[in-house]
Amino acid sequence: MPRGPKILVFSTNTISDAGIDLAGASHLDYPTGVVFIAVPCSSGVDPRWILYALKEACFDGVFIAADGTDCPYLTDCTKRTGEIVKKAQELLEAHQIDPRRLKMAAICSVCADAFVNHVKKFAQLLEDLAHEER
Repeated sequence: MPRGPKILVFSTNTISDAGIDLAGASHLDYPTGVVFIAVPCSSGVDPRWILYALKEACFDGVFIAADGTDCPYLTDCTKRTGEIVKKAQELLEAHQIDPRRLKMAAICSVCADAFVNHVKKFAQLLEDLAHEER
């Protein structure tokens, strides 16, 4: 049985996946309800996927593990991903879903501790939101 909220993580297969894999290889503890989907670049995440994950697929939150300035494809990846997050939050609000259920952070290939800290804080926020909504 998963411990904590169900979180969908979009991670990038060239940068953030390595940091997330390092968290697992280092046996770092984070909520067990985390599910990963690898994408080539975080700026390719479609805001409708986020809405679907929260509205239809019963995820409690979506976390985008972005490449940040390390993106091998685009020099403005961080800006583009930020615009996607903004559009997604607007879409969530239009569907009466709290936009805080979406988080983005740059996760580099050696950022295992940073990833774990981000996910733990996000899981706590999602638990707090669940209590607020009751």
